[in-house]
Amino acid sequence: MARPVTVTISHDLGKDQARTRVDERFDALETSIAGNVGLNFEKHWEGDTLKLKAKGLGQKITGDVDVFPQHVRITVMLPGLLAGMAEALTGRLEKQGRIMLEDKSGNA
Repeated sequence: MARPVTVTISHDLGKDQARTRVDERFDALETSIAGNVGLNFEKHWEGDTLKLKAKGLGQKITGDVDVFPQHVRITVMLPGLLAGMAEALTGRLEKQGRIMLEDKSGNA
């Protein structure tokens, strides 16, 4: 049975800046989702939602990164065989999601 993993990360960037950062910095989050499994990702935007599909080792993972004015919500659906990774994945998504949204310009 598929298991959803959902993480919500607050920010004060506004929707446009948050979406830009998600778009430009998604690679680190992709690595968090894939771990060492070697998944191949497809992604595209539908409005303010980045739609994800990943395939590898006979498994399919889907997900969304929804961008809102004050938070980003990351939802990943793990197939039954990968559902045991849900708890570990939650922590990795929270950490990489915060890094993805942080200001790296040196301006606090």
